[in-house]
Amino acid sequence: MRRISPLVFSLVLFAAAAPSARAQQVTSTADSLAVVTDSAAEPGLVRSMVSRAAAPVRFVRNFRSHSDRAEYTAARAVAERARGYRVVIDIGDHRLWVINGSDTLRSAPVATASNTTLSYAGKTWRFETPRGVRTVLGKDTEPTWVPPEWHFAEVASEHGLRLRTLQRGQVVRLRDGTRLTTQGDEVGVIQPGETEFVPLELDVHVVFDNTLFVPPVGTKQRTIAGELGHYRLKLGDGYQIHGTPYQKSIGTSASHGCVRMRDEDIEWMFHNVPVGTKVYLY
Repeated sequence: MRRISPLVFSLVLFAAAAPSARAQQVTSTADSLAVVTDSAAEPGLVRSMVSRAAAPVRFVRNFRSHSDRAEYTAARAVAERARGYRVVIDIGDHRLWVINGSDTLRSAPVATASNTTLSYAGKTWRFETPRGVRTVLGKDTEPTWVPPEWHFAEVASEHGLRLRTLQRGQVVRLRDGTRLTTQGDEVGVIQPGETEFVPLELDVHVVFDNTLFVPPVGTKQRTIAGELGHYRLKLGDGYQIHGTPYQKSIGTSASHGCVRMRDEDIEWMFHNVPVGTKVYLY
């Protein structure tokens, strides 16, 4: 967690059923966009295994519009046709499967996007886990998070702060005469009457004069350690499958777009899902 200091305050934010051979029971009408699905069924299971399964848990999948439902249906159809070694993610039912041919190797609950919208300072961000096909582009251990702009906008919005981006080499003179600036890969201050540059603490937000300053990308103060858990699989465009310190969020819509997993599940993914594996999301 980011710590509180006299100059800066801390706040760490939350940094992301499968296809069945049986037909869905569709309850949507012109006024009701909902699909009742069988969340117990897993892709890749043979029919005999399905027949021995316990009574399925059924839930209503709601859609924002007809186009939203059409996108879901199309993405799910692509996932159902997929073959080979793959990852399948049901965004709405918060479930992930690793499948090889017709064999399900791993089934795990996940957290997906909150499906909320943030508007601040004339900008708007929509937090969704994207449907479609992606590829595991890379993976690493003990990843460090570089928060996007929306993270700072969210913090500023929640605490009634102004938001300002600090550029490399820029010098901002604060009300008390302190100069806020950067040197190398650090953000720091020079006290009035002094010449020594003093780096700011790490894992804290930079707040002066009721303004949250966004550190430049590439500086140490722009990173947050521990926010992505111990393992990460990169899917491109900032989307990732990763661990999380917020284990209770698993199984809910809580992230800003990434797919979060429990510690033991993301560790298994890291060791068993190679770079280049296709990931199907619907």
